[in-house]
Amino acid sequence: MDSDPSFYQLVWEVAKLIPYGRVTSYGAIAKALGSAQSSRMVGWAMNAAHPIPEIPAHRVVNRNGLLTGKKHFTTPDTMQQLLESEGVKVVDDRVVDFSRLFWDPLELLR
Repeated sequence: MDSDPSFYQLVWEVAKLIPYGRVTSYGAIAKALGSAQSSRMVGWAMNAAHPIPEIPAHRVVNRNGLLTGKKHFTTPDTMQQLLESEGVKVVDDRVVDFSRLFWDPLELLR
């Protein structure tokens, strides 16, 4: 990362830290970056990350565990398939046991 990274690059760096089999939210990433009101921009950054394979955009969901970004993947089922390949159960476009699987990026700062 260069010395003056864009917001998208910062979002992507946080997203790369999401552990396999865990999920986080757009808002949690925004808050970790000190920009709690920027959840929507985090969503835009995740949408722009799809061509970059090392960024696990499928691990970022909304604050209720819903797969709101699924329409931006190659097919509407891709996001769910990627999560399920990591052992994350999804029912009706929602991560099952979201609170247990939620990863808070602020944990890195504690």
